[in-house]
Amino acid sequence: MFKILEAKELAANIFQMVVEAPRVAGTCLPGQFLIIRVHSDGERIPLTICDYDREKGTVEIVVQAVGAETYKLSKLKAGDSLADVVGPLGNPSDLVHEDIEELKKKHIVFIAGGVGTAPVYPQCKWLKEHGITADCIVGAKNRDLVILEDKLGAVSNLYVTTDDGSYGRSGMVTKCLQDLVDEGHHYDHCVAIGPMIMMKFVCKLTKELNIPTVISMNPIMVDGTGMCGACRLTVGDEVKFACVDGPEFDGHKVDFDQAMNRTRLYKTEEGRLYLEAKEGDTHHGGCGNC
Repeated sequence: MFKILEAKELAANIFQMVVEAPRVAGTCLPGQFLIIRVHSDGERIPLTICDYDREKGTVEIVVQAVGAETYKLSKLKAGDSLADVVGPLGNPSDLVHEDIEELKKKHIVFIAGGVGTAPVYPQCKWLKEHGITADCIVGAKNRDLVILEDKLGAVSNLYVTTDDGSYGRSGMVTKCLQDLVDEGHHYDHCVAIGPMIMMKFVCKLTKELNIPTVISMNPIMVDGTGMCGACRLTVGDEVKFACVDGPEFDGHKVDFDQAMNRTRLYKTEEGRLYLEAKEGDTHHGGCGNC
């Protein structure tokens, strides 16, 4: 059992928890994720690591209550326990493997949308700890849905933008990025994490601006071990699986339209049968739904 030490609601249906998991905290790196089960007979929930403290042996997660299991998770309080916390899984951010002195020469911008703000934070924090302060654009529909502003503000040059203009700058994250470039900001590298539609249009813009861009496909993961095939996507000319090959990929090579359409189809029985017939051996189908 893994004890929940802190639990609070960050925004409507978005919850933050600090969990005691010393072995995970001792080895995890920015970009990786966990598999959590609320109860021993519950479904597996893949969640990106939002923060970790090696000395205290804790990991921090942010979850949006959008289904039955995440709703059950959101109802847990400090003092409650999780049945399973497995990880770290997935590949760390490419940034942690780069030469620090070379990284210091780069101007890096992070673009976060919604709960995608959570996995952006540990990357900005890791860079800050190594003497690099990146720019970070956080987008939300309105002021009430902006999360982790204080934490990100402490480790990055933060720009908040809201769709309705109720807080910070006004407009989508793409508008904010274009505005910053027009104001004279230069970027050598971009990391975008959020809803797929957001990442698609960020990549469309960064391709025009000639900014290499990495995106995270953690939103489409289900099983988290490569067995179910739900997170199948095409990157360039290759079939990849977000949980084992990623979750981060070259955003300019990802076929977002295929991934979004596949996600919609995967939710229906007929859609799953169609994908099974179309994708053949690369379909997997190990989740038991196909």
